[in-house]
Amino acid sequence: MDQRRHEIVAWIGSDILPHEAEVRRWLARRLSGAQVDDVVQEAYCRLIALDGVSHIENGRAYFYITVRSIIAAQVRRARIVRIDSVAEMGALNIIEDEPSPERVVWARRELDRVRSLIEGLPERCRQVFVLRRVEGISQKEIARRLGISESTVESQAVRGLKLVLKAISEGEQETPMARGFERRGGNGRNRTRTR
Repeated sequence: MDQRRHEIVAWIGSDILPHEAEVRRWLARRLSGAQVDDVVQEAYCRLIALDGVSHIENGRAYFYITVRSIIAAQVRRARIVRIDSVAEMGALNIIEDEPSPERVVWARRELDRVRSLIEGLPERCRQVFVLRRVEGISQKEIARRLGISESTVESQAVRGLKLVLKAISEGEQETPMARGFERRGGNGRNRTRTR
């Protein structure tokens, strides 16, 4: 796995995942449940497709900027636009930096792969990981629901994250799309047909 990709995966794990529940709550005040999931998924697609993260000083702020950019793009694409959406879009003050279609496809494949890695976690670890990292439920509430200690919740959430990140880093070398994409430099030339 090339160093740059490893750096991005590690950065997402340390600087983005801890803020997901907060971002989901913020989105839930503005969007429906399904839309929240779509925006968060698209944000991860954009983040994993970055060329690098060394220029990003604040992961939390960058996550919010990415989410706002996605909302702004959705509002622009909508056929019927509510007047309050237009006002909110103006307040977002976002400069678009849209990834190429190839990068979006590649990032979506990576996200699907992460989902399948989460599904492959040991049962208790998967339960805790999904409740904590995906649904944003507190450690205390998870402990109550599952009848385990908060320290077990914490250790299982950390274990799940480590297992997923390790599998991503080990699997990166075997991803033909990623290798082909890196050889082309991600500039959109020599487009690969996808189903």
